[in-house]
Amino acid sequence: MLFRQLEYFVAVARERHFARAAEACYVSQPALSAAIAKLERELNVTLINRGHNYQGLTPEGERLVVWAKRILAEHDAFKAEVAAVQSGITGTLRLGTASTASTTVALPVAAFCAAHPLARVQVCCRLPTVELARRLREFELDAAIGAFPPEEQEGLETVPLYEERYVLLAPEDRLPPEVRTMTWAEAAQMPLALLTEDMKIRKVIDGAFADSGVTVTAQVETDSVASLYAHVGAGAWASIVPHTWLRAMPVTGSTRAVRLVDPEARAKVLVGIHAVGPGSPVARAFVDAATSLSLDEFFDQPLAAGDRIG
Repeated sequence: MLFRQLEYFVAVARERHFARAAEACYVSQPALSAAIAKLERELNVTLINRGHNYQGLTPEGERLVVWAKRILAEHDAFKAEVAAVQSGITGTLRLGTASTASTTVALPVAAFCAAHPLARVQVCCRLPTVELARRLREFELDAAIGAFPPEEQEGLETVPLYEERYVLLAPEDRLPPEVRTMTWAEAAQMPLALLTEDMKIRKVIDGAFADSGVTVTAQVETDSVASLYAHVGAGAWASIVPHTWLRAMPVTGSTRAVRLVDPEARAKVLVGIHAVGPGSPVARAFVDAATSLSLDEFFDQPLAAGDRIG
C-alpha cells in the first residue's frame, strides 16, 4: 500500500467524481483509477461502488476513508516534524475561524508568524463552529478558533483563548447623555441591526434578551461583520457586538459603545486542534503562540483616546 493510493482514494471520496479527483491530484483519470483498483486488490475489498459513474463508497470504503485521512495527516505531520528539527516550523497553517473571531484572529496569527517566519497561514473565516469541528476531525484544518460548545468538542483538543462580553454600538444621538451601561431590556427598544440567527454569536445575544424577559426582532440582519458596522455607521441602527471587536474595528465619528449588563452575558472563545497525537507541529506551534498572548488581559486594557465605551 502506497501513500499515493490513499491520497487518490481520499480525493475520490471528497470530490465524489473520478475526473475531478484526478484533476485535484494532478494525474490522469486512468492512472488514478488503476491505483485505486490496485489498493482494492491489496486489501481484497471493494471500496467504491461503480457504475458508469461514481456511486458512493462501500461500507468498507467508508471505514477506510477515515483511516486514510488519519494516516495521511500523520504522514504529513511526521514530514513537518523532521523539517522543523532541521530548519524550524515551515509549511502552511490551515486556520479556520468563526465569524466572532474574524476581527481578533490577526493577533494570534501575528504571534505565530513572528515566532515562525518561514511558515505561511491560510485563514478561512465565517465558518459555523460545527463546520470548524468537522473540518478539524477530517484533517481539513490544522487549527480553528471559535466558541465550541461541549457537544462539538468530541475528538478535539481545545484551549481557552479569551472571553467575550457584549456592548451596544449606537449613534450618539440615540443614547442618553453620559450613559456608561445599558440593560439588555433597554437595548431591545433600539432599532437593531444584528448578525443572522444561524450564527453562534446571535444565539448568545438572543439568549441574553430572553434572560431579560424580552424578545427582539432585528430590523436588519446580515452575515457580514463589515456590513453590520456599515449599518450602524449609517446612523439609523444600533447593534450588539463582542467588546473584543473594538480593538480591530474601533468606533468612529458619532458612534459610541455602551457596556450591556443585567445579565452580564459572556462566551468563551477557544482554539481547537485534532486530539490525535502527536499531531501537526504547525498546529501545536500555533496553539503555543495563541495562548502566550494573555488575550483577556489585552482586551480589558483601556481603549485609545477616541475609542469610547460608555
